[in-house]
Amino acid sequence: MRAMRRHFNAQFKAEIVQEILREEKTIAEIASEHAIHPNQLKRWKATVIKGLPSLFSDETAAAKTAQVDHEKQLEELYAEIGRLSTQLGWLKKKSGIDPQPG
Repeated sequence: MRAMRRHFNAQFKAEIVQEILREEKTIAEIASEHAIHPNQLKRWKATVIKGLPSLFSDETAAAKTAQVDHEKQLEELYAEIGRLSTQLGWLKKKSGIDPQPG
């Protein structure tokens, strides 16, 4: 009978890798505390180390993407305001409650 594989969420993995990087305990000690094989912890650490440069290079790209998304959303909202204003004017005119004297 095979044992069930355990699945760890990203938050848990990040906490464990932070603990490893603090170097207050050995990987073997951390592995023993959390009942995880040391090789698995080494793989998680390697993944983090490998991904670190992308965190810094993607900052400007992420900011630009966020700015473009914001501008697009702003345009869509102004367009919606225009459509709703037109519809409101039409409805007021058709219902005879046009607030503009004339």
